[in-house]
Amino acid sequence: MPRSGPTRIAGAGQGRPRIAVDALGGDRAPNEIVAGALDAAEDGIEVILFGPVGLETHGLELVETTAEIEMDEKPAEAVRAKPGSSLVEAHRAVAAGRADAVLSAGNTGAMLAAGLLHLRRLPGVLRPAIAVPIPAQRGPSVLLDVGANADARPDHLLQFAHMGAIFAEEILGLARPEVRLLSIGEEPEKGNQLTLEAHALLAANGLGFAGNAESRDLLAGAADVVVCDGFTGNIALKLLEGTIKTILDSLRAEITATSRGKLGGLLIRPAARRLRMRLDPDTYGGAYLLGLRGLSVIAHGNSSRRAIANAIRLAARGVDHDVAGRLASRLPERGSPAAV
Repeated sequence: MPRSGPTRIAGAGQGRPRIAVDALGGDRAPNEIVAGALDAAEDGIEVILFGPVGLETHGLELVETTAEIEMDEKPAEAVRAKPGSSLVEAHRAVAAGRADAVLSAGNTGAMLAAGLLHLRRLPGVLRPAIAVPIPAQRGPSVLLDVGANADARPDHLLQFAHMGAIFAEEILGLARPEVRLLSIGEEPEKGNQLTLEAHALLAANGLGFAGNAESRDLLAGAADVVVCDGFTGNIALKLLEGTIKTILDSLRAEITATSRGKLGGLLIRPAARRLRMRLDPDTYGGAYLLGLRGLSVIAHGNSSRRAIANAIRLAARGVDHDVAGRLASRLPERGSPAAV
């Protein structure tokens, strides 16, 4: 059954999407962050940068902050100890309704901790999950969780499946999305204790569950929604990103190695460019942290200008489609027949 009663969604507003961007998050901050923000702003997105006094924003609004959360800090401790940090202040802006979504390429654990503290979970949500679009051959699919929860229970994976299915319907426009569980074999008896128990829960819950999927099929299009724990999902995602980059870079090196290769490269350049555009992780730029009352987008720590711009656009689409609000209205109640 749908959730009853109103749920206040932080940042749900009207007009141009307002995205709070942590200017100090990521390996290439702040230069690439500001550059990407400027590119996204050209699309009519209102970008608010959070960073130190004197940061050159080239005309974008700046909210001055007094601290930075480093990548190697303990997330929960850093969030509580540095309330004036760029990452925390950006979350507080969304919670207060001064922005519609928050984006950072900084410490992922701190993003989760700040989201839980200031945006808070949607009613009934056990654990938020990071959902990333996978550029599959048959069209985008959703992989979750890819890093919010290194350890998970079977009922967590069931809820991830619900959130992923709603995301696929509402954002990717997929009617009755197919859901699969990432495991070491397609047979239902394959997997560890977590996947075996999760398989039984998923099969009994009318989610369009089609069984297990293997990681070798992710880029081919294993399913519209592929569910796993955050430890497994993060390894799978980074393996995909590394493999794609290595193959594309190797192809470029081979083409430019000889005169004949360069000539052939001219002929295949349009196809190669389309392939790189489709497979390059920078094309999507970020991933949604689903299950919070406000919209949170996490970008890769090594994000380039292009990746940041696309992550801001991803956040803006999430605002336009009211991702948090739709999850709040459509997630089944805990204890209902669809949730157990």
